[in-house]
Amino acid sequence: MDVSSPILQLAKTSVCTYGETYSLAAVKEGDVHCPFCHHEDSRVIDSRTADDGASIRRRRECPSCGRRFTTLETTMLLIKKRSGATEPFRRSKVIAGLAKATQGRPVSEDQLALMAQGVEETLRASGKAIINSEEVGKAILEPLKELDEVAYLRFASVYSEFNSLEDFEDAIASLKNHSHS
Repeated sequence: MDVSSPILQLAKTSVCTYGETYSLAAVKEGDVHCPFCHHEDSRVIDSRTADDGASIRRRRECPSCGRRFTTLETTMLLIKKRSGATEPFRRSKVIAGLAKATQGRPVSEDQLALMAQGVEETLRASGKAIINSEEVGKAILEPLKELDEVAYLRFASVYSEFNSLEDFEDAIASLKNHSHS
């Protein structure tokens, strides 16, 4: 990494490559200290999305020494499980669940990766920091229905905890209504 362009990693708190830590509130107010002269302010001169929309790269300039540096700001998306426990969102976990549902189906790994990316983008677009696991399942079901109906039924049977043949019949009827509309 270029020493003249340190990257600050921001999650729940932001951590400077030089060991400084900033709260998200401080970052929002522009109180990111210059890693070179430690001036208490910086000016954003450019912002761009990065990592498929999961983070924002900001080019900053110190008004005191004039040097520029880059911050990478990411929000930690947390999933609240049915048990009440929370864990960080992991796209790989979505892909693994989709892989099980699509096993033996004509669905490529690229399609799964794109779908998982879409699910993450949908969840981030909600603007919430903590998402219920049920919302994750719903965000998976809709695009999966479009991708492969058999995989949709497999995933829905686990996600919705199907307990009877009637549950499957209801889901199949819903699919038939969806495909006719």
